[in-house]
Amino acid sequence: MDKNKTALVVIDLQNGIVNSSRMPYTSAQVVEKTTRLVNAFTKNGAFVALVRVSSFDGKDWFVPQTDSNRSTSGFSDGWDHYVPELNAFQKTYRITKRQWGAFYGTDLDLQLRRRGIDTVVLCGISTGIGVDTTAREAYAHGYQQIFVEDAMTASTKEEHDHCITHIFPRIGKIRTTEEVLALLQ
Repeated sequence: MDKNKTALVVIDLQNGIVNSSRMPYTSAQVVEKTTRLVNAFTKNGAFVALVRVSSFDGKDWFVPQTDSNRSTSGFSDGWDHYVPELNAFQKTYRITKRQWGAFYGTDLDLQLRRRGIDTVVLCGISTGIGVDTTAREAYAHGYQQIFVEDAMTASTKEEHDHCITHIFPRIGKIRTTEEVLALLQ
């Protein structure tokens, strides 16, 4: 892994998302492992993008009619703030998205290409939503990918396992936090 051509992309580690039940890893476990990754990447001079989902006024959400009838209103103050552990890192690029994936409607691809980055390391919440959608978009943009399996989690173990077993091996490599940290050496 060439640290000059590799970026860490952290998906949705924000107050309103980490404060719910997650499987197979707890949100606290994912935040701890991700914090270690961000620390190592920034110390090595590698590019780190922190991605969050937010809304200006609620009217910028894409809200299709679905069977789940999930509401996009009623969020508490600060729900879209990055977890405190990530706020300690000043040399990170911050991206706000309005949908599941981190590429569509943001400048993530532009910022990666301007830096000559060809590989993204993905982690965050939720494995089957924000991480998966971002991974599919990264694949469509031609990026090499590394998925940090123990630094991501989902609403259910089945959701997480499905992506790790059936989707991610087709579009990248799956590694643990320790393996990625060793690659930075």
